[in-house]
Amino acid sequence: MHPRYWGLWLGLGMLRLICLLPYRHLVTIGTYIGQIALHLAPRRARIARINIAHCLPELTEATRETILRTHFTALGIGLVVNWVRSPETMRPLIQIDGLEHLQQALAKKKGVILLSAHCTDLEAGTRLLTLFLDTPLHVVYQVNENPFLERAIVDNRNRHAASSIKQNEIRDMLKALKAGDIVWYAPDQAYGGKSTAVVPFFGLPCLSNTATSRIAHLSGSPVVPFFIRRLPKAQGYVLTLYPALDNFPSGDPAADTLRFHRLIEIETRKAPEQYFWVHRRFKDTRPEMYQ
Repeated sequence: MHPRYWGLWLGLGMLRLICLLPYRHLVTIGTYIGQIALHLAPRRARIARINIAHCLPELTEATRETILRTHFTALGIGLVVNWVRSPETMRPLIQIDGLEHLQQALAKKKGVILLSAHCTDLEAGTRLLTLFLDTPLHVVYQVNENPFLERAIVDNRNRHAASSIKQNEIRDMLKALKAGDIVWYAPDQAYGGKSTAVVPFFGLPCLSNTATSRIAHLSGSPVVPFFIRRLPKAQGYVLTLYPALDNFPSGDPAADTLRFHRLIEIETRKAPEQYFWVHRRFKDTRPEMYQ
């Protein structure tokens, strides 16, 4: 309740009101928010432009600029849809592919690691998936430095997830998996520590989080890749679940991580504007990129 957070309270209240509108209006409003952000956040726009240029060099400069603009549109839409209080209203807009893969993995009674990646609709993906689940889903996340945003985001997430687990709380992840639950995990951003290795990402050396292999080894849980893609023109979302990864972990965490990187690349090329390009993904291995 400190005065320095009053502006955030106002913004959150406006988002909650906006989210009472039909989905097609949320897309329109999110589009405007994203385009305003493109001009008000030049540093993030520069980071995204650099990442897109290095990861998708085969595209023309004009195409990459279009991806940059639509990326900020996707960020704005993702921000707005994230605060929808009743995902049930969006069920008719969801196409889910591969749900049987998750069900088969759950049948092993060892829990499931739902392996995902950072994208503009990251938050919406998990809450929309819960509409099709009878099994509790726990979300692994990185702590936000802003205590207001931390509280607001976790409270919002926990309306649909069984719990939110901090990324360094391995015991809590293992406890949920031992109970036969689903643990959603997006390890495609490395934050240091022992479970890291330099693994190619879009052909570039990249410091990467290899903890998935360790968690899978300790738990014995199958690993099911999961991605979300927003369709154009307010048509809805596609949720894609891959078959559980075979021979995982393989004993080589870097090789395991490279397998997942390849899946991220495949999914990203389907809708390149929806990957989370505003993060300095290569700052540890190619810091000169961002200078």
